[in-house]
Amino acid sequence: MKIKLKRKSHGFTLIEVMVVVVILGILAAIIVPNVIGRADDAKIVKAKQDVMALENALEMYRLDNGFYPSTDQGLQALIKKPESEPRPASWREGGYVKQLRDDPWGHSYQYLNPGSHKEIDVFSAGKPGKNDESNVIGNWNTDEKK
Repeated sequence: MKIKLKRKSHGFTLIEVMVVVVILGILAAIIVPNVIGRADDAKIVKAKQDVMALENALEMYRLDNGFYPSTDQGLQALIKKPESEPRPASWREGGYVKQLRDDPWGHSYQYLNPGSHKEIDVFSAGKPGKNDESNVIGNWNTDEKK
């Protein structure tokens, strides 16, 4: 005599799979918009911190030497002693920053002496594609909300 054993199927039904897909879709619709906007916010915060750090380093340079580097000497004066005029007499050995980094969008930070907003201006042009003054992140607007 042959005995037939019933085997139970161990898979998911179509309804169960569809319910899970719908739940995942709802979660994605709620979470994704909140996460996507945060990347730009993080870049803006990073740029503001970098601008403030560069301004502080320039202030240390001024305290040591009595003046800020010229626009031509630029931010390079913070890592390498300038050889052009005005020459710093008390330039700090080792520099004022370890290295100059690019802004979060891959561009160099800019420096002007005299500045058009403050005595000196340190700034990033901000997110590419937005070529207006409100996009600029500078030492004159680091405390503003963007």
